[in-house]
Amino acid sequence: MDHKNHNQHNHHGHSQTDHDEHQNRSEHEGHNKHAGHSIGMFKKRFYASLVLTFPVLALSPLVQQFLKFSLTFPGDKYLLFLLSSFVFFYGGWPFLAGAKNEFKNRAIGMMTLISLAIAVAYVYSSAVVFGLAGKVFFWELVTLIDIMLLGHWIEMKSVMGASMALEKLSALIPDNAHLLKGNETQDVATSQLKDGDVILVKPGEKIPTDGIIIGGESFVNESMLTGEAKPVSKTKGNKVIGGSVNEDGSLQIQVKGVGENSYLSKVVNLVKQAQASKSKTQALADKAAFWLTIVAISVGVITFISWLIAGRDIAFAIERTATVLVIACPHALGLAIPLVAAISTTLSAQNGLLIRNRTAFENARKISTIVFDKTGTLTKGTFGVKNVFSFGAEYSEAEILRLFAGLDKNSEHPIAKAIVKEAKNRNIALPEVEKFKAIKGKGTEGVIENKKISIASPGYVKELGLTIPDDLKNAEGTTVFLIVHDQDKNNLAGAVNLTDTIREESFKAVKILKQEGIKIWMLTGDNENSAKSVSDALGLDGYFAGVLPNQKQDKIKELQSKGEFVAMVGDGINDAPALAQANVGIAIGSGTDVAAETADIILVNSNPKDITSLILFGKATYKKMVQNLAWATGYNIFAIPLAAGVLAVYGILLSPAVGAVLMSLSTVVVAVNAKLLKVKK
Repeated sequence: MDHKNHNQHNHHGHSQTDHDEHQNRSEHEGHNKHAGHSIGMFKKRFYASLVLTFPVLALSPLVQQFLKFSLTFPGDKYLLFLLSSFVFFYGGWPFLAGAKNEFKNRAIGMMTLISLAIAVAYVYSSAVVFGLAGKVFFWELVTLIDIMLLGHWIEMKSVMGASMALEKLSALIPDNAHLLKGNETQDVATSQLKDGDVILVKPGEKIPTDGIIIGGESFVNESMLTGEAKPVSKTKGNKVIGGSVNEDGSLQIQVKGVGENSYLSKVVNLVKQAQASKSKTQALADKAAFWLTIVAISVGVITFISWLIAGRDIAFAIERTATVLVIACPHALGLAIPLVAAISTTLSAQNGLLIRNRTAFENARKISTIVFDKTGTLTKGTFGVKNVFSFGAEYSEAEILRLFAGLDKNSEHPIAKAIVKEAKNRNIALPEVEKFKAIKGKGTEGVIENKKISIASPGYVKELGLTIPDDLKNAEGTTVFLIVHDQDKNNLAGAVNLTDTIREESFKAVKILKQEGIKIWMLTGDNENSAKSVSDALGLDGYFAGVLPNQKQDKIKELQSKGEFVAMVGDGINDAPALAQANVGIAIGSGTDVAAETADIILVNSNPKDITSLILFGKATYKKMVQNLAWATGYNIFAIPLAAGVLAVYGILLSPAVGAVLMSLSTVVVAVNAKLLKVKK
């Protein structure tokens, strides 16, 4: 889906024809029993049939008898036949065509049942008009078709509602962008942008495409794309997503990711694939619908024969058979799962949860153990200074930090940035550095106030023949050392100990998941002390420390061998084998990269609280599916015997039209129940 397509769905004047074509396409993709049918078509046929229903009712002898009036004239029964024929062929055509497709695809279902019911009523009634003894069913026929058309119209509106919510994401892309050429700005169509272009986005404007900020800073509202409620601070080097809203500052953005490569396109395609894919629950519903059709036809035949044997006339037997066929339509059953699937997948995408594998999503309810990768998931993935150490009277802790930060002030390394930030927080003035040099894999060196100074890793300290104090050999997190070179002597002057800070959200996420009875484990390549510190702080059930990327898969297998249903939460790159091994693989921290191939579910934000949302929403979705299945099949247990006439001796009989009302009501119940699905944040 390129930006051109995005614009077609914009509110900036697409035509009704485009809209109808889009509806046709979506319905074809999303609900195959309606292939080639649009909402407008059902609506048009419903109103035309409804208008003709009134004269049919007025001309029907049974209705006249019931309402105590008389309307007869020469040829009235032929007019009744003609009006009913129009309703049968025009209003009933979608069902007759659907039945033909079902036979062709060897998948008989609800269209077959409806067609059988209306065809039996029409053929028999027509025969009565032209001389067969009996009574006509034309009024039942037309009201049945009216109710069926109305039911399908309502149903398709529900399905389309779920699909259109997704299309609203596409409409977030603005039509135009401000392209920067030198010092000049030129307004161009968003669809003309290409990778490498530089655009200007002013305060309050929507960002027209994915890209990287090369100038300016601002807060960006991404809530409609990722579910992150608070605007996100964005500065030079940060990625931005097309469709998000720039709040308060001007941004210069280098375009990266247009057309099919844009975040929105990937999300829309992912969601469409997920909505089209079938889970085991869907397969179960399809099987149930097939067997319900077989049962309905069998019961219909048995009902017809039984009433004839019991001495009732053919008209009564046909009425009972038609009612059984109508009431047993697995309409609600056919809608029960697809509608929940469509709604849940769309809602998930709007809340930063992208589902690639529907079965895995529904299996979220079975998760007994979650294994989190540590860095960037439970922790922020950014260092913070924990302790500053001085190894002699010559340098105070503040002086050690001053020298560290002075030497590191021009470095882009995360550890260096954390040390400089700490010095600034303590209002320490940073000294000037001369002859600065980075020693790859070992540290940095330079001259401060005529003294040669190095910041060294533990390995480099040992290489220089210096001894690390025992209490810092296995310190939690990362420790770097300050060496002062005094002529030919190297003195270990001090050290800074840094740790990866635990996310605020991790505490709440772990608490909620434990309340759900789920065990939480952590995987990390960090040392034992660092892993234990995070595990103890969060109250985890266990951890695996010092694990290399190629060993992560074995740890998942180890838990599975103990009977655990395991979800693995990782970054989707070096965790790929573990994500594939887990029962449910969850990739996080993808940001604009939504193509985590080995994961079942992708969380756009790196927020562990989203895992709780995912599991609770997975449970809620499965619960809705079960409720819908129970209702859609359960009501038939009572309705089919009533339709067949088991209580006829007590005067309780359902007409085909009442059967159609009950069947349509069951469909509405299923649709409304699905619509009540919500993501718990």
